[in-house]
Amino acid sequence: MAIHWYPGHMHKANKAMTAALPDVDLVIELLDARLPFSSQNPAIEKLTKNKPCIKILSKADLADPQITHQWQTYFEQQASVKTLLTTLEQTDKAQKVTQLCRKLVPAKFSANINMLAMITGIPNVGKSTLINAMAGRKIAKTGNEPAITKGLQRIKLDSGIILLDTPGILWPKIHNENSGYRLAASGAIKDTAMSLEEVAFYLADYLLQHYPEQLRQRFQIDALPDTELELLECLGARRGCLRAGGQVELEKISVILINELRSGKLGRISLEVPAMIEVEQEIVKQQQAEKAERDQRRKKKKHNRGNPSGART
Repeated sequence: MAIHWYPGHMHKANKAMTAALPDVDLVIELLDARLPFSSQNPAIEKLTKNKPCIKILSKADLADPQITHQWQTYFEQQASVKTLLTTLEQTDKAQKVTQLCRKLVPAKFSANINMLAMITGIPNVGKSTLINAMAGRKIAKTGNEPAITKGLQRIKLDSGIILLDTPGILWPKIHNENSGYRLAASGAIKDTAMSLEEVAFYLADYLLQHYPEQLRQRFQIDALPDTELELLECLGARRGCLRAGGQVELEKISVILINELRSGKLGRISLEVPAMIEVEQEIVKQQQAEKAERDQRRKKKKHNRGNPSGART
């Protein structure tokens, strides 16, 4: 699934973040606990590779707690990385973030010098909510739509921390197709940027494989169908998403299923696990290697056409 949603302000923000990084002491990256790897911006990871990092798994109350623990273990294998779980309502976690900042960059606090912490994350992951909680007042604008914050802004806290707030940014190309579907299902991308039916088909297939009991309980289905299409048709019939003649409106039931995931009405669901990602990464590497080989062959053919006699260049 190709996702074409990379507004100009995201490109500008990426450049601004790169320029600001030399002065940054620590990075606070918010991830969606339901898809911690897919919501981890590879551009941010590359830019902040040598910085201490706090990875905050936001919306943890919507994620499968056992799988969330796996992700915490996965991330904290890196010595300079600490993780923290939050929900959008848990403003008391702000103090724990401050404590972790002190632990990871002790020199600045012992010298009574303000430290600069860059706070980053994909759109609609809860950065502004966390900033307001850490500041103890409403500073950043919050909302359910992605891409509310447009530029970098500095926010001085009483704790000796200066937060560098950044816009929620995606990246120009999502190489892992599955990550694209997960990001779309979570609401990180505007719904007008992709086919919701495609997203719902992906989600229905995943839920049938990994969370069948949640489907049975939520939609009161004794025997689940075998395929994603049959599932959507079954759910559509139960929710009254029917056209004249009894045909299911797939677009309508697709919206309902996606919204039930986002709201947590389906239960606590995680859309990926570390082992799954490792397999997908290998597939992506293979696909990229095959593409590079095809590109090389095309360049060679083009070169040969330009030199039919085999003359040296």
